[in-house]
Amino acid sequence: MPAVSFTGLETLPEVAAGDDLAALIAAAAAWEGYRWTDCGTGGAIVVVAQKIVSKSEGQVVDLRTVTPSAEAIAMAEELGRDARLVSVILGESRRVVRQQRGVLIVETHHGWACANAGVDQSNVPDEDSVTLLPRDPDASADKLRQGLLALGVPVAGVVISDTFGRPWRNGLANVAIGVAGIAPLEDYRGRRDRHGRLLKGTVIAVADELASAAELLMGKDAGIPVVIAAGLHLKNASGAALELIRPQAEDLFR
Repeated sequence: MPAVSFTGLETLPEVAAGDDLAALIAAAAAWEGYRWTDCGTGGAIVVVAQKIVSKSEGQVVDLRTVTPSAEAIAMAEELGRDARLVSVILGESRRVVRQQRGVLIVETHHGWACANAGVDQSNVPDEDSVTLLPRDPDASADKLRQGLLALGVPVAGVVISDTFGRPWRNGLANVAIGVAGIAPLEDYRGRRDRHGRLLKGTVIAVADELASAAELLMGKDAGIPVVIAAGLHLKNASGAALELIRPQAEDLFR
C-alpha cells in the first residue's frame, strides 16, 4: 500500500543569527533517533518553518530602532497599527494591494501577495522584535539542502514554509516560499485520467501541499519548526518557489 510519513523534530534549540541550520537539524534528528535510511529510495523532503530560517539569517528587526516615515504614520492611524511596524512592512513591500479594517495586504519584493509582507511578531522572545522573510528563500532552501547533503543526510529536497491567508476562504494555510531539489509544480497536462480523458489544465502545487501537510505537526505553539516527509517519489529538479507565483498576464484578479 502506498504510504507517506511526516515526522516532526522537537529538540531544536532557539535559533539565533549565524546558526548552522543544517547542523542543528542533523543533530536533532540524531538525538531523537530518526533514521534517514527509512526514507526509502525517494529520499527525505525536509520542510522548515520560515521563522527559524529568518532568525538564522539575522532577518530580525528591533522596532525600537525604527523611525516611521510620514506615509507609515498616516497609514498606521487609519489601520490602528503601530507606525513602526507599518514602516517595516512598507520597506518589505513592492506595492500595497489592499488596506482595510486593520488589514494590510501587500506584494513583497519577492512577488508574494500576503498580509504584512510576512513581517511577524510571533515566536520571537522580545515583544519589540519582528522577523522578516528571508531575502532569497529559494537560495536559503538550496543552502540548507547542500548543508544537509554535506553532513551525509540523504535529503532529496527542502521546502521553506510560511503561513498565508487565502482569498475567498476562511482560515490560514502554510505554503512554500522557498524550494530546492524538487519541482514545486507537478504538471499533469497532456496525461490521461483513468478513463482516458486528456488532462488540459491540471497543475498541482506539490510544494504548497507539502508545506500544508507539515504544518499539521508544526502548529503555532508546538515547538516543531522542522518536519521530515518520507515515502514520496518526486521529480528531482532545480525548481524554485517563485514558479508558484502566477504571471501577471495570466492573473485574472490583478
